[in-house]
Amino acid sequence: MTEKTHVIVIGGGYAGVLAANHLLQRGDLEVTLVNARPEFVERIRLHQLAIGTDDAVADYAELLGERVRLVVDKATRIDTAARRLELASGTALDYDYLIYAVGSTSGAAPESAYRLGELEDARRLAARLQDVPVSAPVVVVGGGLTGIEAASEFASESAGTRPVTLVTGPILGPSLSGPGRKSVARQLAELGVTVIEGPTVTGVDAHAVTLSDGRTLAAEVTVWTAGFGVPKLAADSGLRTDELGRLLTDETLTSIDDARVIAAGDAAAPSGLPLRMSCQAALPLGAQAANTVLARLAGTDPAPVNQAFTGQCISIGRDGGTIQLARTDDTPIPLYIGGRTAALIKEQVCKGTLSFLRKEARRPGAYFWLKGGKRARRLAGTEAVRA
Repeated sequence: MTEKTHVIVIGGGYAGVLAANHLLQRGDLEVTLVNARPEFVERIRLHQLAIGTDDAVADYAELLGERVRLVVDKATRIDTAARRLELASGTALDYDYLIYAVGSTSGAAPESAYRLGELEDARRLAARLQDVPVSAPVVVVGGGLTGIEAASEFASESAGTRPVTLVTGPILGPSLSGPGRKSVARQLAELGVTVIEGPTVTGVDAHAVTLSDGRTLAAEVTVWTAGFGVPKLAADSGLRTDELGRLLTDETLTSIDDARVIAAGDAAAPSGLPLRMSCQAALPLGAQAANTVLARLAGTDPAPVNQAFTGQCISIGRDGGTIQLARTDDTPIPLYIGGRTAALIKEQVCKGTLSFLRKEARRPGAYFWLKGGKRARRLAGTEAVRA
């Protein structure tokens, strides 16, 4: 009997699950998904977990194809010379190809602040919010999409209309257009969120936040959403990464150091120009990483990255939102959808994401994505707006 080609996917997030399922188009592959948790995390719902309106997890049994083997363990080192993945349990797995889809994490935060980028972070924050009275002041640091969604969620009726201050730094919603930013600001104001633009945070303790302009804000809970990081697995394994830790690849998502290692999702930096960290980018990148492996196995040339963006979906509490429309290269345009309609669209997007994964599990190769994102222009030096 001919031994099957073994492909390991590291990371069970949006990109990793899509990649694992997409590989099943070939019946002669053995596919293993390695993930540190036994359940899928809906990162786009972690702000809901914090206030108890969603658990932000899903069962892998519903999302993975039957031929995908799930190994619940933490990857600690990639031995590219031996084509072996070492695990925290002390065991190791041999591979023929490896898809690196480890995702991203929260950025560094002060000791007294609560992060929101991981399941454990959100659960810890949820426990803290339950321990303090609804009247206790909450400060959210970071004016990006995560900060906006967190601040609005904590100030909503679902959370008891807590007093919330959002400290954005230089600007609220830097990835948005002017009209989109005004839509967000207006809805935050309607929820009673105080927005402070300009000053940065210079200090955080258990009961207060200090700003660079000298002000001190009362804060029984400080939520830190400023910045993202990437696991150091690639760098620790001797593979070259960018300054944030994303694996450096060519335009086919193949590591510039090893043709057997392909990247997908937030941890990929094709040509040193990574796409915006987002679920919207992760799923197509997962499919394209799988396609690179499939092409190599078929003896054909892998296709370069080809995907387009449509915009950014922001929930503002449970009843509001802003859908920022964009050009295919992710540059925002001065058009948006706001209010209740945007909230409904955002909810359908969240539900639809899991639906895409389930469908791909049932019918590998069924997933499709919008293409034509003018990446060639970006490679030639055209700068795109990035969150």
